[in-house]
Amino acid sequence: MLRVTKLTDYATVVLACLAKAPARVHSASELAELAGLEAPTVSKVLKPLARAGLVEAFRGSQGGYRLAKPARQISLYAVVEAMEGRLGMTECSGDHGQCELEATCGIQGHWQRINDVIADALRAVSVAELGQSGRKSIPLSLAKA
Repeated sequence: MLRVTKLTDYATVVLACLAKAPARVHSASELAELAGLEAPTVSKVLKPLARAGLVEAFRGSQGGYRLAKPARQISLYAVVEAMEGRLGMTECSGDHGQCELEATCGIQGHWQRINDVIADALRAVSVAELGQSGRKSIPLSLAKA
């Protein structure tokens, strides 16, 4: 089954909370309450998001976190990459050189095409859309790929 980790799922929830008041700096404990998550989990999620430049961290008594750029400019692809590393359905569709069959395999291109479709679908959804109710349909160009 293709699935993102719980931490990546939680990251989307935290980012959706930040997107509701993007100019405001939120403490990790406040975000935990808003997201319905445990504070240590939220702190664990915020670190890679900050390293990836998706959130800004502020120290001090008035410190906390806010989005580093507008929510509509942060794609789910960027979130997945920040939390899990480069997207790769198989060893050969991510970082090359990890599979011993790569040089002789005839299906590598097919997996790469599937990987590209999933990446494009993730790029088509922004953090701004996460807080909206309803579903965004996948563009026909992606659905037919």
